[in-house]
Amino acid sequence: MMNAIRGGPSVIVGSDVGEAMRGAGLRIATLLSAAVAQRGFATMALAGGSTPKQLYRLLSAPPLDLDIPWSRVKLFLGDERCVPSDHPDSNERMVRESLLVDLPEAPAFHPMPGGHPDPAEAARLYADRLVREIPGDRDPVPRFDVVLLGMGDDGHTASLFPDTPILDEERLVAEVYVPRLDSWRLSLTPPVLNAARNVLFLVTGAGKAATLARVLADGPRRDFPSSLVTPKDGEVEWHLDREAAALIGAQA
Repeated sequence: MMNAIRGGPSVIVGSDVGEAMRGAGLRIATLLSAAVAQRGFATMALAGGSTPKQLYRLLSAPPLDLDIPWSRVKLFLGDERCVPSDHPDSNERMVRESLLVDLPEAPAFHPMPGGHPDPAEAARLYADRLVREIPGDRDPVPRFDVVLLGMGDDGHTASLFPDTPILDEERLVAEVYVPRLDSWRLSLTPPVLNAARNVLFLVTGAGKAATLARVLADGPRRDFPSSLVTPKDGEVEWHLDREAAALIGAQA
């Protein structure tokens, strides 16, 4: 079911995690196919972490795998841990194992160089790749057709954590040190996320309900970075299960 928040994004609530994942998968298939029909190819930034694994498995299995013209899709990462690609925490590894391994056609996959010894140089290299691979519609900031994002229980998205310097970045990709995790990350920055044609958030579980309600109700604020993703010329959708949506009054 879709609920519109006045002046805000669309909220699509599934009765359970499976329904939320299926709804997001169908929407991604539709958007990627439409982009290919319009421009000859489609671009998508993938979310990392654990939540999207089930979604990626749906996208790589019938019927959705056959509904998407994968050979004309360019896939990128929204963020990455600064670890080698074979590390258990690597988003590249997760995407290869949950999505790419079973696809009938191989998309062009452009992982972030998480294993690079210099995070700042890794960020620069990936920004250069974005500029080469993604047209910006005469704008210096590349425009993704689809950006898939998650949300942490602290309101972070990609590797945009509360009150960290990356929230003010003007670069396309930036390195960020996350003190509470004692780790370096690479991430797309707010200018890139806010240039997207379509942003889909996928959020499940009761543990995120309170934060989600604040993100949707309070407007942009630095302590909830997910709320800073507000494309001026794009659409935002929140795909939720019933538990995540419980405190925003959504009824599935």
